[in-house]
Amino acid sequence: MSVSASKAKREAKRLAAGKKPKKAVKSDAESAAEEIAKLKLQQDKDGLSDRVTTGVLDSLATSRDIKISSLSLLFHGKVLIQDSTLELNYGRRYGLLGENGCGKSTLLKAIAAREFPTPDAIDIYLLNEPAEPTEYSALTYVVREAENELARLEKQVEDIIVEDGPESPVLEQLYERIDSMDPATFESRAAVILTGLGFNSKTIKKMTKDMSGGWRMRVALAKALFVKPTLLLLDDPTAHLDLEACVWLEEYLKKFDRTLVLVSHSQDFLNGVCTNMIDMRMKKILMYGGNYDSYVKTRTEQETNQMKQYQKQQDEIVHIKKFIASAGTYANLVRQAKSRQKILDKMEADGLIEAVVPDKVFSFNFPEVEKLPPPVLAFDDISFAYDEKKENNLYTNLSFGVDMDSRVALVGPNGVGKSTLLKLMTGELTPQSGRVSKHTHIKMGVYSQHSADQLDLTKTPLEFVRDKFSHISQDFQYWRGQLGRYGLTGEGQTSQMATLSEGQRSRVVFALLALEAPNILLLDEPTNGLDIPTIDSLADAINAFNGGVCVVSHDFRLLDKIAKDIFVVENQTATKWEGSILDYKKKLAKNIVV
Repeated sequence: MSVSASKAKREAKRLAAGKKPKKAVKSDAESAAEEIAKLKLQQDKDGLSDRVTTGVLDSLATSRDIKISSLSLLFHGKVLIQDSTLELNYGRRYGLLGENGCGKSTLLKAIAAREFPTPDAIDIYLLNEPAEPTEYSALTYVVREAENELARLEKQVEDIIVEDGPESPVLEQLYERIDSMDPATFESRAAVILTGLGFNSKTIKKMTKDMSGGWRMRVALAKALFVKPTLLLLDDPTAHLDLEACVWLEEYLKKFDRTLVLVSHSQDFLNGVCTNMIDMRMKKILMYGGNYDSYVKTRTEQETNQMKQYQKQQDEIVHIKKFIASAGTYANLVRQAKSRQKILDKMEADGLIEAVVPDKVFSFNFPEVEKLPPPVLAFDDISFAYDEKKENNLYTNLSFGVDMDSRVALVGPNGVGKSTLLKLMTGELTPQSGRVSKHTHIKMGVYSQHSADQLDLTKTPLEFVRDKFSHISQDFQYWRGQLGRYGLTGEGQTSQMATLSEGQRSRVVFALLALEAPNILLLDEPTNGLDIPTIDSLADAINAFNGGVCVVSHDFRLLDKIAKDIFVVENQTATKWEGSILDYKKKLAKNIVV
C-alpha cells in the first residue's frame, strides 16, 4: 500500500470514530510561498488590503470622466501620495511616471479595487497578472471572456431597469458598450489581436495551461484589449513582448478611444501612445498635457521659471534681513525695519517659493575587467534543435561571435531563439553540430527576465547580498554602499523584497551581477521594471564598460543608445541589419495590421 493510501485509510478511521479531521500542516516552504503571494498582492496576513486610501469624488455618478480630489495613498504605513487631485477624462491616454518604488503599481491596484470613489457606471480592468492556466486555447479563452463580459453587461442592464426603471441615465452608456461588442465578430477580432501580440496559427490553439507566464500575459493583454473597458489600466504591458509586438501594441493603443492609464518605462512607447502624462513626484500627483517629450519640455520650462523666482525671492529676503539688521536705534529706520519685517512675515505666511528638487539620478557602472584578445566567444557553423531533430532546428549552420568591444543587439519575433542563442553562449545548451570556441579566461555575466527568481523574497536586500557574499564582508554598511550604487537606498534596502517593485528588485540583481565582475555581459530584457532615468544610467554603464555586451531588449531607446551591431534572428540564422534600430522599427510598422 502506498504511503498516501495508508494515510487516507487512517484518516477515514478517525472520521468514522467521530473525530475531527487533522489539519494539514504546512511546510516552511509552503508558508513562505503563501506569505510572499500575499505580499505581492499587497495584502496583510488576513488577506486584507495593505493600502490605505482617501479621496473625494468630484465627478457625477453617471460621468465617464473621473475626478478625485483630496486623494491620499499609504502602503505599509508609508505615504505615497498626499492630498492630490487625479483627473482622468474619457478618451484620453495617460502615461503614469515616477521613480521605482514611488507607488505607481500600488495606485493602479487601488483604482482597480475601487478603493478610491469612482462612478459606478465605469467598468475598470487592470492588467498586471497572466491569464489563468486552463484547458482553453488562447483564442477560446479570449472569446469566452468576451462572452462573459457581454453577459455581465446584459445582466447589469436588467438589474438597473428593475431597480431604477428604463429611464435611468446609466443605461445609455451600457447600451453603447453592448452594441460595440458585436458577438458575431468575436472570433475574428480576437484572432487579429492575438496575432498582433505574436501568436501564430499553431500557438493560438495552444491551451493556456501549457504556456509560459510570458505568453499567458499576452493572452491576458489580448483579453483586456478585446473587452475594451471604459477605464483600462496597463502595468508595463510591453514587458513580455518582442519588438514586433511592441510596435503593434503601440499602433493599436494610439486608436484606443476610451480612458487608458499606462505604466511604461519605454520613452519611445509613451511618446507614440500617450496624450497626457501623470507624474508621481514628491508625494504628489502632477498632471501634464501631451506625450513624454512634451512633458519633459513643459517640466523643464516650469522648473527653470521656478528656480528664477526662488532665487529672486531669496535675494529679496537676504536684502530685507540685511536692512533690518543694520537699522540700529534710529527712529525712522526702526519704523522702516518693522515695515519690512511685516513684508517678510507675509511672504512666509503665504508660503515661500521652494527650490526645485532634481530627480535622483544613479550612475552605476560595471567594474573594469581584463582585456581578452579575440576570438573571445565564437560560433562556427552550429546547428541546434531542442529535440535534436533537423526539421525543428532553431539554428542551422550559424556563425556568430562576441568580442570585448562588441555591442550586439539581437532582435526578431518571440520564439525564433534569441534567448536560446544566449544559452548556447553560456554553455547551458549544447549545439548538435558545429563548434563553440571560448577564451580560457572568459567570464560571462547573465541578466535574464527570470533573474529576480534567484532572490529570496522573504529577506531584505541587505540580508540577501550579505548572506550570498558573506566571504566578502559581513558589514551591513559595506553592503549599503554597494546597493546604493545601483539606486537602492533607504527603506528599499531594509524592506522585505516581496514588497519592493520589480524595478527595485532588478537593481539588486544588477548589484549581484557587478560583484561577479564578468568580461562578457549577456542581457535578456534588462529594462523590465526599470524607470526611464535608470534605463539611461544602464545605457551609460554599458557604453562605459570595457567588456563585450550582447543584449535582447524590446526598448528601442536603449538599443538606439548602445547597439553597434544589430542582428535579426529569423529563418534559423542571425543576419546583420544594415541600418539603425529606428529604421528596423519603421520596417515593422509598415507591416502592422490593427
